[in-house]
Amino acid sequence: MSGEMSATAPGPPQPATAVVKVNGVEIPAQAIAAEAQHHPAAKPEAAWRAAAEALVIRQSLLNAARARGLSPEPIRTEGGGLESEDDALIRALSEREVVTPEPDEASCRRYYENNRGKLRSPDLWEPSHILLQADRDDAPAYRRAREEAQALIDHLRDHPEAFERMARERSDCASASDGGSLGQVTKGQTTAEFEAAMLSLQPGEVCPEPVETPYGFHVLRLDRASPGSTPPFETARPLVEEFLRDASWRRAVAQFVSLVVGESEIEGVEMKGATSPLVQ
Repeated sequence: MSGEMSATAPGPPQPATAVVKVNGVEIPAQAIAAEAQHHPAAKPEAAWRAAAEALVIRQSLLNAARARGLSPEPIRTEGGGLESEDDALIRALSEREVVTPEPDEASCRRYYENNRGKLRSPDLWEPSHILLQADRDDAPAYRRAREEAQALIDHLRDHPEAFERMARERSDCASASDGGSLGQVTKGQTTAEFEAAMLSLQPGEVCPEPVETPYGFHVLRLDRASPGSTPPFETARPLVEEFLRDASWRRAVAQFVSLVVGESEIEGVEMKGATSPLVQ
């Protein structure tokens, strides 16, 4: 997980050449330069400042962990590697100090009622098409493709059962092998022109005119449309609980990081906000 945590401490802004210290412990310039690669910015000074802030927070947390006498054993990460001793210290510190309550039913129901739109599954459409590729720069070929597409549409008006065969024989899309079927799509997954035409159709209807897109001309049929829906509370509850648990933990992390950094003596950089290693 990742997130932005803010912390403040007194001190004027300093140039990138300043010596950065936390409680007298210097953070090497080489370490700041290496960290800056993970903080892209328009100006090098901004990247340096973000990197310095992140390492100040990290050092402050390490100081806090050591002051509490923590000495955890490194554990295996999700990727299978062994965490560093510093990462183990920060993990142990977060496990000891950042404690959040479990979401109760009232909180879950309140979130569910206020966020039905976010929990709603997307609308789905299942279109099929016959693509006649055409280059706009080749006017005669472009005109012939449009005329052929219209001829196919006119034929389908009397012989709708021929769509899949025509797609296999004539379509320039890889979907030809599936009779022109594009499977399930949601809004934004096709070109704007294709989507507008698709949304205007009823299931089983063929668009009465060729659909022009940057790929050429499409003979478009909408096979099915499935409106999205909001799952019942009991189905959505595990997802709601996960969101509330994560949001609560992030707030607690932000408060704890601000407290730890606020109690640290920081030199060489003015703290305005940086990514906390507790939320990587």
